Formats: sequence, structure tokens, C-alpha cells
Amino acid sequence: MSVIEFSNVAKYFERAHGRTLLRNHLTRLLRADSKHRFYALKHVSFRVESGESLAVIGPNGAGKSTLLSLAAGLCLPDEGTVSVRGRIAALLELGSGFHYDLTGAENVRLNASLLGIGRRRTEELMGQIVEFSGIGDFIDEPLRTYSSGMIVRLAFSVAVNIDPDVLLINEVLAVGDQAFETKCLDRISDFRRHGKTLLCVSHGMAVLPDLCNRAIWLDHGEVVLSGTVTAVTEAYAGRATAAAI
Repeated sequence: MSVIEFSNVAKYFERAHGRTLLRNHLTRLLRADSKHRFYALKHVSFRVESGESLAVIGPNGAGKSTLLSLAAGLCLPDEGTVSVRGRIAALLELGSGFHYDLTGAENVRLNASLLGIGRRRTEELMGQIVEFSGIGDFIDEPLRTYSSGMIVRLAFSVAVNIDPDVLLINEVLAVGDQAFETKCLDRISDFRRHGKTLLCVSHGMAVLPDLCNRAIWLDHGEVVLSGTVTAVTEAYAGRATAAAI
């Protein structure tokens, strides 16, 4: 059964035109002039079956983060359809879903509620969330006092401890220290062994074969190649090497 399915998906944004009168801006939007559109994704189709792990690779600006935002339901496609089944936990960018004036504990409760976890269950999980994150007594301090690594550790701990069906990750683990990154990779491996689904964006080619079994390569919003993670990452690395010569 497909847990994630993109079918001929396109996502575009209107290009900026500098200063302009409001009526002119609205006229351009209503006319839907395709000449002024930037396509972040176009004609993207793929499926991720239950228990599979898919890596999304490509250069900066290829559309990887837009793809994850669509999978997370943060935006809607302009063309095609996106279908995701099950509870989703998403680590898309540093501090996403957190409020910097709230304490770590308050952010855990807020984030868990957004993921559909009830207050009682959140309190039951609080101890293991704090323990895994290594935040310690800082859990009762405002998030604005945290380092970037501490924020990542807390966000990841919430995501993996609420037992999601689908985990979306976008490079955020690169902010953490080496020891915590190893801890996260071990938890993701355990996540996979339990038949959960992973969609991962990363520039770290070396670690992807340990995380994913399949990959797609995006460039300028389109799928260049789809296949096993080894075949796709090697093809991508080969093009990057050739371009550098």
C-alpha cells in the first residue's frame, strides 16, 4: 500500500516584479500569466510504500524542500495530487513548529498536540522525550535560551517518541553534534525495523545508504532519476564530479 504518493505534481510561485500598484498586481494574478511563474516542482510522480525509506537528493534550489512541504501538508500542489496516509512527524527546518518564548516543556506539549497526541499521552512520554534529547533542566527554560543543537535535539526527540507512521527529515540533523547524530541514526534504523516510512532530504551522500533503500534525484524541479539509493547517489556524485572538472 502506498503511504506517500505524488501524481504529476507541480508547484509554482509568482515571480516578484518590484514595486507595482495593487490593481496591477491583482490583474497579473487573475490572468495567471505563466510567463511570470517560477516552477519549484513540475511533473513529479513517485510512490513510497509502507515500510520503505526514500531519499530525495539534488542541488540547492532543486525543489527538495518544496517536495517535503507538500508531503507534510504545509502547502498544496498547484497541479496534480499528493496523498499521505498515517500520522506524520516532520523535521523540516530549525525550530519549525516551536515558539521561542515558550519553555522546552511547553513546546513539547504544543508540538505533540499539533501532531494529534493528547495531553495525557504527552505527559506519559515527557520523561523519555527529555531523556533522549539530553536537554536536562533546560526543559523548563525558554527556547530562546537554547543553542541550535539543543533545539534540534528536542525537535527530533518529540518526532521519534510520538511514534509516527511517516517521518520527514530535511537536513536538520547536520546541526547536532556527532554523538547525537549517531544516536539519531540508530533511532531511525530502529524506526525502519518497525516498518515505519521515511522520506529524507540530505546532501550527506555517505549516510543515505544506511537510511534509505530508494532515492529520487531532483534537478530544476523535475525527477532526473529514480532507483536504488546506491545507483542514484552514484549517478549524482558522478555528474557533480564531471561538472567540477
